[in-house]
Amino acid sequence: MPQTTTDQQPGTMPPDPQAPGTGGIVPVLAFAGIAVAVMQTLLVPVIKDLPTLLRTAPANATWVMTATLLAGAVSTPIMGRLGDLFGKRRMLLASLAVMVVGSLVCAFTDDLVVMIAGRALQGFAMGAIPLGIGIMRDELPREKLGSAMALMSSSIGVGGGLALPVAGLIAQNADWHALFFGAAGLGVVSMLLTVFFVPESSVRASGTFDWLGAIGLSTGLVALLLPITKGSDWGWTSPTTVGLFALAVVVLVLWGLMELRSSAPLVNLRTTARREVLLTNLTSIMVGVAFYAISLVLPQLLQLPEATGYGLGQLEQL
Repeated sequence: MPQTTTDQQPGTMPPDPQAPGTGGIVPVLAFAGIAVAVMQTLLVPVIKDLPTLLRTAPANATWVMTATLLAGAVSTPIMGRLGDLFGKRRMLLASLAVMVVGSLVCAFTDDLVVMIAGRALQGFAMGAIPLGIGIMRDELPREKLGSAMALMSSSIGVGGGLALPVAGLIAQNADWHALFFGAAGLGVVSMLLTVFFVPESSVRASGTFDWLGAIGLSTGLVALLLPITKGSDWGWTSPTTVGLFALAVVVLVLWGLMELRSSAPLVNLRTTARREVLLTNLTSIMVGVAFYAISLVLPQLLQLPEATGYGLGQLEQL
């Protein structure tokens, strides 16, 4: 998790008389988390049709999904640390603004490369989740903090789950680009609510931003996640897949050693290694893998023709 070097305890900051009240913080931040999470499963209902819609091969079309997940994995620790240094609400608004821009880019294109770029911008907004949790920690009283953080964390599943039926309904009855206009609208509404109901935290971390750590973590995560997502297409024993896995191991080991020696690391690995934090993160990973596996695989099994041998042909019955 991003390191916060302040000694301030959660829920103990004196109220700012000029800041908005805390009554709307939890629902507004939860809504922002839901809006961001929608991006992850937005295109699942049309995933089978992406090669046709983008006039490309199936292997290339999968990058539209992969780009969003990669960008989210990279942006989460980076935006968390930037929020600690320069203001969590400010970085939350920046994340949502990037999501809106990415949604509009996707809404006006049928080009594969441009679509991938827009989807990467959408995925960048996943940094809003830890930023929202950070704002709650800084602004809410201790007795409300646990339930509020649980709601914020659950917004990932809620948003991803809601997106599946709603996106399917929209894609079935309108042009598929309407999905992106809707996503942009969610982002704009979330930004407005954040401006009016979420105060800027006065808690700041000391130190500077670890640019080298950010580059190392980004490189390592991309090198690790690319072969995981594309290994079935490239071949699990292909030089590209094996080479990227090897690169990921080298980069992440070197990055970890560098972070342990840094006075202001991007990620506090010593905190991450604590039993309660480590087990929580491992559980979250397993739940996330199960969620995305079900979200991505089941809709395709339902839609594919029975002639494939494993499809259920439900799309043919509509």
